[in-house]
Amino acid sequence: MCGIAGIHGRGLGGVDKDLLRRMTETMTCRGPDDDGYYYGDSISLGFRRLSIIDLEHGRQPMTNEDGTVVSVCNGEIYNFKELKAELKAKGHRFRTNCDVEILVHLYEEYHTDFVPRLNGQFAFAIWDKRRRTLFIARDQAGIVPLFYTRVDGLFMFASTIKTLLEHPSVRREVNPVALDQLFSFPAVISPNTMFKDIFSLKAGHRITVTEDNVSISEYWDLVFPEMDDAAYDHPESQYIELLEERLVKSVEYRMIADVPVGYYLSGGLDSSLIAGIVKSLYPAERHHSFSMGFAQDEIDERSHQQCMARHVRSHHHEVLFDWFDISNRFRDMIWHAETPLKETYDTCSLALSELVRQTGFKVVLTGEGSDELFAGYYGYRLDQTRQSFGPETGDIYKTLEEEESVKLWGDPNLVYEIKQYELKETKAAIYSAALNALRPQLDRARESLIDKTKINNRHPIHKRSYLDFKLRLGDHLLSDHGDRAAYANSVEARYPFLDADLIKFVTTMPPHLKLNGMKEKYALKRVAENYVPASIIHREKFGFVAPGSPYLLKHNLEWLNDLLSFETIKRQGFFNPEVVERLKKIYSSDAFSLNLPYDNDLLMIIISFGVFLDLFGLPDFS
Repeated sequence: MCGIAGIHGRGLGGVDKDLLRRMTETMTCRGPDDDGYYYGDSISLGFRRLSIIDLEHGRQPMTNEDGTVVSVCNGEIYNFKELKAELKAKGHRFRTNCDVEILVHLYEEYHTDFVPRLNGQFAFAIWDKRRRTLFIARDQAGIVPLFYTRVDGLFMFASTIKTLLEHPSVRREVNPVALDQLFSFPAVISPNTMFKDIFSLKAGHRITVTEDNVSISEYWDLVFPEMDDAAYDHPESQYIELLEERLVKSVEYRMIADVPVGYYLSGGLDSSLIAGIVKSLYPAERHHSFSMGFAQDEIDERSHQQCMARHVRSHHHEVLFDWFDISNRFRDMIWHAETPLKETYDTCSLALSELVRQTGFKVVLTGEGSDELFAGYYGYRLDQTRQSFGPETGDIYKTLEEEESVKLWGDPNLVYEIKQYELKETKAAIYSAALNALRPQLDRARESLIDKTKINNRHPIHKRSYLDFKLRLGDHLLSDHGDRAAYANSVEARYPFLDADLIKFVTTMPPHLKLNGMKEKYALKRVAENYVPASIIHREKFGFVAPGSPYLLKHNLEWLNDLLSFETIKRQGFFNPEVVERLKKIYSSDAFSLNLPYDNDLLMIIISFGVFLDLFGLPDFS
């Protein structure tokens, strides 16, 4: 993958080329190997390259045969060989062996209708000189980022928010809706970002930009069958066989590269299964695996990681992470994430991708996406328990929580992440008077997070899977935890569980093959029997959690004391300084502990938000 940027607007022939270069250079860590530019009369495109496929000829921007269609792409198109053969049969001529060259020819042949046919991780922009139209699309799962803004008659897009901030017309201002989302859900949710008027293109969406109009539409979504229409007509064994077939194909696709490809080993099922499949596909080769160990025995998984490394005979690399490194990497974590965070885990992710790059690798496979598709989180089992014991009965708070669930999800019995009415009271206490004055606006934004028809009349497992996919995966695990942490060290992470064909098949699988009784990832474990030692398949699920704000507070860090001081909080104007003082006392107490990740680490949000304000030079709130 790489980094892309562009500016579109009427009469842009006199664009400041130095400005576009400065904007594009903010993405050097995404593309340290090369750059490229295109300038037209109303469009300018910038590109930074991380060379992975067709190292010699795969420079961008790319054009069709007559130069009337121009593209820049950040990402990989894994089914490009099949699509290329089809296009050649229709008479299209190719100059390179690069996967993304197919985009300009697909656009020629099918205009904008080709995007659902792509299987990959991508965000691309295509300039049509004849139609004077800019076309942009982002992959189905939202693996690859794409940000955009409109200012002074210009439409601008980029792979990072920093790139847009480099333009002098782009204002730096906090988006209160995004801040409220961060308190309420796993992360800020697209199209919101923490920057007001800078947006994230939703996964599975596309944009068409002309001189007079910007049109955004959805081309793909996760679709589970309705309860009344569900037809699970295969025996269990056939579902398992088909799942294995698609997963093997997905891994094979993601091994396509002209540079070596490694993989992460966490010690859990998902990354181990990927490693086992790689070994089955290439039995004569020894690939490289990368893991993180911890000095704290209770969370260290090196014994399981090394077990799997021995099983597949990989060249295994480890980095030992100690908690003192959280403070050392905290500012880097926020800088690369471009958002405040609710946890410190991404400091570990930065160290791991750093190990990959120091070993000389650019590409690594990772197991993200499995939990969301195969009922891997505790919440799925909790839903099962609620069904077994029936609904709670009760008090006024129960009624208020049900009303809130109906507003958010259309289902009074669905609790996602946290009890939202109870949280509303907590937020009201933490927010400043100025921020509380916006509560009606914030509440309206919360109530339009998802298309509720997509979870109406669905199985409870599929309801939660849809919400996890929409609210946790794309804007958290694939963004700050995945893409940003990897690209901070110029590493491309690839996600076999997020293959478009695999996802489509998983939506057709019966829920009991995902959560069987209380056994999560049942079907995946059946597939893993052919690739992974039984000791890893059947080990108790381990949810790693990095230390939260109580750990940081107990180390009396000077930067943290300044950040959380009464004066600083009052001046910034987002939070109630008296309440922050009380939180500091509570969180600093030896008797206090957070049950992470199930408890909301309120003070971590305030800490990371303060660092975010400082790093990005954002103004106080009033």
